[in-house]
Amino acid sequence: MTVKVEVIEGGVPHDKIMIAGLVSSLVCIYLTYVNVLTQTEMFSFFGGIAAVAALIWGSNTIKVLCSYGIGTGVPSAGMMAFGSGVIAMLFATKFGILAPIVALILAAIIGAVLGYLANNVLNMKIPTMIRSLTEMSIVGALSLMGFAALTCGGFTFADLTTNVISIFGIALPSYQATFIAGGAIAVAFLLGAIAIQHPFNACLGPGWTQDRMLTLTAECGFISMVVCAIMSFALISVSSAVISLIVALIGWVFTYHQYFVLSKRDAAAWLDAKPIPDVEGH
Repeated sequence: MTVKVEVIEGGVPHDKIMIAGLVSSLVCIYLTYVNVLTQTEMFSFFGGIAAVAALIWGSNTIKVLCSYGIGTGVPSAGMMAFGSGVIAMLFATKFGILAPIVALILAAIIGAVLGYLANNVLNMKIPTMIRSLTEMSIVGALSLMGFAALTCGGFTFADLTTNVISIFGIALPSYQATFIAGGAIAVAFLLGAIAIQHPFNACLGPGWTQDRMLTLTAECGFISMVVCAIMSFALISVSSAVISLIVALIGWVFTYHQYFVLSKRDAAAWLDAKPIPDVEGH
């Protein structure tokens, strides 16, 4: 029998966060397609914003899942999210402009299967396991697709595997200096996996508040966006990479400041807390 040891009280309902994260992430990923329509790479930064939106949703999903007393599984939940999400994301890139939708559907299927196996084969019997793993798989797929669009300017398979370099003024195709072959996908994988699981680990405890945790998630997302923006200098135009980096830095500074404010607020609320009493006989 599974006992829920910690309940989320107050704050924004999880379903609202899920809908907001899903819609925002999809819209921002599709906004990067404006690069194709305008023959520029100036709109790549929307990919990073898409990843941040998805990560905020995923962080709250981890909180819901780990409210059933599996706090030690938080890091593995983050890896599970991106391990399943990367499969859906890579497969979906073959579908061109439909890639984000295909990634969402395929990730949901993979996540649901993993959740079923966890509950019925591994016998974990967590009531929200199937839904949570389904959500986190989608989060992993959309976050990786967002980081990919940020780094290389698009989310199709050709964008991730082909680049153009100039040698003595001659434009030549390159298959090594790309998001996948260049190893940027591995960096994005780890950045996302850490960003989705760290906030709950950092904020858990009797003084947990939803707004502080989600603000930390946004801060982790934007600092991950900073790293991807720096990597993008090798794959897209310098001006486009600079725009992405500036947006990421502004987002990181703002969310870091907000997290600092909320941390001081919650710390002050516990100044008069009494120590945990000793239990007789222990």
